[in-house]
Amino acid sequence: MEDSGKEKNKVAFLSVIAAIFLTSFKFIVGILTGSLGILSEALHSALDFVAAAITLFAVRFSDKPADSDHHYGHGKIENLSALIETLLLLITCIWIIYEAVSRLVSGKTHIEVTVWSYIVVLTSIIIDVTRSRALMRVAKKHNSQALEADALHFATDIWSSSVVLLGLICSGFGIYVADSIAALVVALIVVYVSYQLGKRSINVLLDRVPEETFLKIKSILDGVTEIERYHDLKVRAAGAEFFVELNIHIKPELNILQSHEIADRIETKIKHEILRCHVHVHIEPEENDPPAEQDSDHS
Repeated sequence: MEDSGKEKNKVAFLSVIAAIFLTSFKFIVGILTGSLGILSEALHSALDFVAAAITLFAVRFSDKPADSDHHYGHGKIENLSALIETLLLLITCIWIIYEAVSRLVSGKTHIEVTVWSYIVVLTSIIIDVTRSRALMRVAKKHNSQALEADALHFATDIWSSSVVLLGLICSGFGIYVADSIAALVVALIVVYVSYQLGKRSINVLLDRVPEETFLKIKSILDGVTEIERYHDLKVRAAGAEFFVELNIHIKPELNILQSHEIADRIETKIKHEILRCHVHVHIEPEENDPPAEQDSDHS
C-alpha cells in the first residue's frame, strides 16, 4: 500500500509540474500572437493545473485507512476529485465557445502566427503524450479513478492541441477563421470528455453497481461447488477499493468450522481476482425446499 501511494503521488506531482509549465508557455505565446486557439489551450492548461493539483490531493488522502468517522476508508475522495475535474472542463468549454463564436460573428479572426506558435503546440503534444501514458499506466496498476481521469483528460488534450496546430497551419496560409473553428472543435472534444468522466464519477458516488466487477464476482461464485446457492450479492466501489457482500447457503449438516472454511475460500478467490477488494460473506443453512422466487441464486 505504501509503495502504491508513493508511485501515485510521484506521477500526480509530475503532472502538476507539467501543467504549470504548459500553462505559462501557452499564455505567453497566446497573448503575443493573439491566437484564440492557443489562448483556449492556455486556459485549458490552467484548469489542467487545478485538476492535477486536486488529483494530487486526492491520491495523497484516498489511501488513508478507515477510521472511526470513515468506516469504508477515504477512497471516494478520488471520485469526488474526478467530478470536480469534470466541472472545470465544462467551465473551459463555456469560455472557449463564447470567444470563438464572438470572433466568428464579428469577423475579428486575424492572428499573428510565429514560429513560437508551432513550438508551444508541439511541446504541449509531446508532454501530454508522455504524461497521459504515465498516468494511465499507474492508474491501471493501482485502480485509481482520479489518475485515470487525468490520463483520459490529457489524452484528449493531445487531440485538441492537434486541432489547434491544424488551425495555425491554415492561418499561416491566410485562412484565419480556422483558428476560431479549431477552438470550437477543442470545446466539443472537451464536452465529450467531461460527459464521460462526470458519468463515471457520479455512478461511483451514488454507489451504482460496477457492472464489470459484479459480473466477474458472479462468475467466480457460479464456479464454487461447495455452496448450494447464493443471493443478495452487493458490490460498491470507493476510489480504488471494492466492497462486496453476499449470502451463501450451505448444507445444514456442515458444522460451523466447515462453513467458515467455505466462506474463507470464497473470499480468497474473489480477492485474488479483484485487487483491493473487501468481502463479507454471510452463511445460511440450506432449507429442504429453497424459495423459487430467487431467480438470481446459484444452484
